Amino acid sequence: MPSKRDYYDVLGVSRDASIDDIKKAYRKLALKHHPDKNKEHPKEAEEKFKDLSEAYEVLADPGKRTRYDQYGHSGVESTFRGGGFDWSDFTHFEDINDIFGGSSGFGFGGSIFEQFFGGRPRSGPREGRSLRYDIEVSLLDAASGVEKELRIPHSVQCKSCEGQGAKAKNIKTCSTCGGAGQVRRGQTRGNTSFVSIAACPTCRGSGKQIVKPCATCAGAGATNTTSTIKVAIPRGTEEGMRLRVRGAGEASMEGGAPGDLFIVIHIAPHELFERDGKNIYVDAPISFSEAALGAKIQVPTLDGTALVTIPPGTQTDTIFRLKGKGMPDIRGYGNGDEFVRTQVITPAKLNSEQKQLLRRFSESVGQYGKTGTRKKWFSDSRKKP
Repeated sequence: MPSKRDYYDVLGVSRDASIDDIKKAYRKLALKHHPDKNKEHPKEAEEKFKDLSEAYEVLADPGKRTRYDQYGHSGVESTFRGGGFDWSDFTHFEDINDIFGGSSGFGFGGSIFEQFFGGRPRSGPREGRSLRYDIEVSLLDAASGVEKELRIPHSVQCKSCEGQGAKAKNIKTCSTCGGAGQVRRGQTRGNTSFVSIAACPTCRGSGKQIVKPCATCAGAGATNTTSTIKVAIPRGTEEGMRLRVRGAGEASMEGGAPGDLFIVIHIAPHELFERDGKNIYVDAPISFSEAALGAKIQVPTLDGTALVTIPPGTQTDTIFRLKGKGMPDIRGYGNGDEFVRTQVITPAKLNSEQKQLLRRFSESVGQYGKTGTRKKWFSDSRKKP
């Protein structure tokens, strides 16, 4: 199987291109390679058009683009069925309409959806809206994994009318669209015909009209409730990770399937640990004597403590590595490391005896110690360039 081209090369944009730049590039190339404009080689044009749309599908989505930048094509293979692009996987319908100027076609007859996908924009009732719920967890919970119980206010299908907004006998076919759920408008400019398709303004795309609304939901087809949902936060969860709970979003106002719930996870700052991907950093204060003479100190870890050997002569910001003591990899590829940074603490208050001992110590090693670093620094600064 031939290897895929880089998505940035497909669209002809740089890796730091903005969303606007990506949209402009896609619009230009999609118009150029649309099959209806390449009747001599329609199959080649169709393949080229699909490549462009696959690249746009990934690069126009911040989450997918980040995974692609980190892991290449393997990072977004699961986005498309069987590892390949399929038209039903394309989620940026609103972006397509933005790019090609609303719901009007290219001028070759038919709507934007008919040009791309063949047929109507959608069939059957529209599914309910998806919901977003942000949750904050501690770093330790993110490291070990935790189950959270959430109370989510949302709408559910009305039981009285089964989401239809009325009893069956009180529903009739829309007189405006004849049950199609959409209306077509056509116009001609010169030799070019334009056709646009929009949701029916009378039935709002449902194809039906309610004669007598349901008394329970007042014709909405849904009622409000609060559901308790348990979600498992996986080990190694990262900032901004999204969990999807299918069917836990808003009910459809047309009797279709409910939307989904997307839970966005945020990691609370920790008072000791600083996270960098799978690795964590912690500052370890040590005394002047421990730094000079060496010592063994206990340092905190994500699951307890560990012993670190401080060699004699350790300076501030010296880093020691504890292999495998960092965050677990979200994909199960082991753990990161913990890095311990030493911070030599200078005593702020000394009694007379301690001061005398330090003076004697200073005299024994010289004002700048054996290295003479500061003396050399002053000496070098006087040299002429």
